[in-house]
Amino acid sequence: MWGDIVIAFTIAFMTAFMAAPHTIKLAKKVGAVDTPQDARRINKITMPRLGGLAVILGFFVSIIYLLIVMSIEDKIDLYQDNYFMKIIGFTLGALIIGIVCFIDDIKGVPAVIKLAAQIISACVVIKFGIKIENLDIPLINLEGVGNWFYIILTIGWIVGITNAMNLIDGLDGLSTGISIISCLSLLIIFSLNASPIISIVLITALGGALCGFLPYNFNPAKTFIGDTGSNFLGYCLSIISILGIAKTYTAIVIVAPLMVLALPILDTLASIVRRIINGKSLKAIIQPDAGHLHHKLLKKGFSQKQAVLILYGITAIFGMFAIILMDSGIWKALSFAIIICIIIAMGYKEFFKQRLLVDNSDEEENADNTNIEE
Repeated sequence: MWGDIVIAFTIAFMTAFMAAPHTIKLAKKVGAVDTPQDARRINKITMPRLGGLAVILGFFVSIIYLLIVMSIEDKIDLYQDNYFMKIIGFTLGALIIGIVCFIDDIKGVPAVIKLAAQIISACVVIKFGIKIENLDIPLINLEGVGNWFYIILTIGWIVGITNAMNLIDGLDGLSTGISIISCLSLLIIFSLNASPIISIVLITALGGALCGFLPYNFNPAKTFIGDTGSNFLGYCLSIISILGIAKTYTAIVIVAPLMVLALPILDTLASIVRRIINGKSLKAIIQPDAGHLHHKLLKKGFSQKQAVLILYGITAIFGMFAIILMDSGIWKALSFAIIICIIIAMGYKEFFKQRLLVDNSDEEENADNTNIEE
């Protein structure tokens, strides 16, 4: 299995890394560029935003190769548990979202149209056999619920995570790095849970493609991942997490992916509540604002890199909590979380104070240099 994991990562990484420069040229050619037109935009210069195509290409090149080779070697039976049809449904759903978001990156598409594409993609995936089912949650009896409950739950999960990754994509390398950390956390969780090999290969390929793209996307970015890429990330993470927990739907196994993706989920929920309160209407949910976590960190005085690294750290902590929860149980996971919170509470003020001193000293040095030059 580990040899296949190495292959999945390497092929996806190399393909995405080599393809990214071509997506930059393509974006400029077709006009898929992000121009800073309002205060909400973080970038100060026009940026190409079709980098997601490199991630998608790296992911599918790796997956197609491995599925063929592993089938020949009898390491995987694509007809077992209907995996062949599930892969087709997964690909068709990705194609629907990809086409709509590609057009959005070039010309712009109304939010309602993108939401419709996400719902249609989720329905296609369900039609081809990928669905949350048979939940076993303590103190909650779900034996009497009908199939419709799991269909709605699956659609909500896919659409919710897809939008969560799209909404958090606001700084150079943010959604890419968070997704890499999520992929690594899910890979470990899938290994602990003895998940199907197909989910392990898929999450590894996605992580590899993202690692290949990150050098072009980290601050200062050469290209953005775009709506095509951020929607694809959320779509993939939501579906692969379903495939990864397919063997057991116990409470802990279900909570683990939720914890791994907790940062984008919480940011999205906060955005929904904030927009409804500020806009005093459900229509306000689709209106963009500058109230996301990364915006708040920038307003606190952190640089782009600092804000991104802080959010990487938070994502990693959530991922470690989920891993400990799977491996050692709730009490050790909770004690870990409490200790981390105490450490952060003790050091945050001093860290913030020292950072301000460094920033002020940098500003004074820059001012002195300017005076000398004059």
